[in-house]
Amino acid sequence: MKQKPDLSFWKLWNLSFGFFGVQIAYALQSANVSRIFATLGADPHDLSYFWILPPLMGLIVQPIVGSASDKTWTRLGRRLPYLIVGALIAVAVMCLLPNAGSFGLTVSSAILIGLFALMLLDTSINMAMQPFKMLVGDMVNQRQKGLAYSIQSFLCNAGSIVGFVFPFLLTWLGFENTAAEGVIPPTVVYSFYIGAAILLLCVLYSLIKIKEWPPHVYAEYNGGPDTESDSAPKKSMWRLLVEAPRTFWTVSLVQFFCWFAFLFMWTYTNGTVAKNAFDTPATLTINGINEIVDGHVAATYNAKYVLLPDSTLILAHGKATVAGITLPDGRFIPGTSVTEVSRNVPEFHITGPVSITAPALGIPLSRTLASDGFIASTNGVADYSFATPIPLEPNPEILVDGKPVALDGAKSITLVDHLSRLSGNVPLQLVGIYTHEPSTGALFLDEVSHVTLRDASRATYKTSIVLNTESPQYNDAGNWVGILFAIQAIGSVIWAVILPMFRSRKFSYSLSLLLGAVGFITAGMFTNPYMLFISFVLIGCAWAAMLAWPFTILTNSLRGGNIGTYLGLFNCSICVPQIVGALAGGWILTLLGNPAELAPQATMMIVAGISLIIGACCVTIIKED
Repeated sequence: MKQKPDLSFWKLWNLSFGFFGVQIAYALQSANVSRIFATLGADPHDLSYFWILPPLMGLIVQPIVGSASDKTWTRLGRRLPYLIVGALIAVAVMCLLPNAGSFGLTVSSAILIGLFALMLLDTSINMAMQPFKMLVGDMVNQRQKGLAYSIQSFLCNAGSIVGFVFPFLLTWLGFENTAAEGVIPPTVVYSFYIGAAILLLCVLYSLIKIKEWPPHVYAEYNGGPDTESDSAPKKSMWRLLVEAPRTFWTVSLVQFFCWFAFLFMWTYTNGTVAKNAFDTPATLTINGINEIVDGHVAATYNAKYVLLPDSTLILAHGKATVAGITLPDGRFIPGTSVTEVSRNVPEFHITGPVSITAPALGIPLSRTLASDGFIASTNGVADYSFATPIPLEPNPEILVDGKPVALDGAKSITLVDHLSRLSGNVPLQLVGIYTHEPSTGALFLDEVSHVTLRDASRATYKTSIVLNTESPQYNDAGNWVGILFAIQAIGSVIWAVILPMFRSRKFSYSLSLLLGAVGFITAGMFTNPYMLFISFVLIGCAWAAMLAWPFTILTNSLRGGNIGTYLGLFNCSICVPQIVGALAGGWILTLLGNPAELAPQATMMIVAGISLIIGACCVTIIKED
């Protein structure tokens, strides 16, 4: 078997340049998926479950791409055809995913569309990403592999920076950063469009610049078959896995704890930063109705929309509707809109010695207590609450549905919801999908189920406390997360240059993971947005080592014509820990939190840091070949 020749810097660069465009797509997915699904209405405890699909598709797709490309010989090469197919699918899906909330669908339907788009996006990204890793294994000698993977790491992080900063940059340019409830902001939507265009250009550049070796040349440098008819591996994928070198398994163990940690970062950074650094307000959301029998919850009817038999809407998109008001004397006045008007306000002064009061100018001051069936809110957070007396100004006038109400000297009123007015056996309609068509305003009911509350007077709402995704603070935090991820990428680029300077790969690998652990733990603690730069620079050190050393160490231990298959199988060490983390994330978050309080997403960042510390310890058992 001949020694592979040294390649010029620019040939090494061209082998990996397409990674730049692929990584922009991956960065947009990583930084915005949790934000997208939280905006669509997903519960924080469920966020990790949405991250099961990306690694699951990678687990299935990458071994298939690796094995199939080992047996593929075309005019374009053996790896590039898979890049073309993956990239074209990714471009199409990048235009679909951020629009999941723009089709007039509410939570269940929008999330289903988002999940389908996410599944296709990650499948296509995996399909487009894998060829670049394999090309380095195919065409680069052992002496240059460290440099080749460092270039790949640099391009990877450069693409990440571009993808991460897009929403922030578009906000700065004047694009709207907030949207209606359940709709993804334009800054995110257009970021995906631009990313898709760049990905397409990078793929075209790769097709022009990369010339793969023909079968007989490949065989001279890598061993294995040299003709298309003999190109199929003689051993099954399972057999190759059983006979994999020890390095394959020890590096995979380290990978498990690394990717477990980063799955938590992608899932919970938005919530952590929004709460700790941007003081995003929490809001109460209603998930359904509890039926209470003998002091215990006998049944829970989960639904975002609940109607009475006469079609009165009592629960809409997680919010209880207003039935009316009660006065201190017990009178109930039904209505959906409540306004307080007062002319008795403190005196104020105009420039000069003349004192003028508001009543003298005839200026009425008013405040909206309820509008169109909902309690008045500021930035999506309710200004008042049910069953709590609201003090009135002196000599007020209360309008209910535009009509004055005789207060008879009342000093306060109380907003009343529908559920507290019900008694006896009450039939309800639980609506699974409640669709709103923006152009016509039409409402449609679907998946309606019927239940009966045996004693409605004892029923309670099933509630949870979540961050208000409609608020400017949450969306500003979402943009800031992109900046933090870009800082992580910059730190990774710098550290990737330093990594080859260490004499021991294992020492630099372990050190990098320990630095990343410190970054994760401090990211869960810092409340200053700029202090988080330190955390994410340190996280970038771990990321640089994860991109460079595992593939360098592994490919140096592989020989023959099954490199693509082994790299595809090795991708399982990336996918499996993410699947485990996605399945365990909600359970861990519930274990660490209190159902009556906001989910402690910041604590999950500390859990991620502990995982990286374990990974750093496992590096010591790797034996390099």
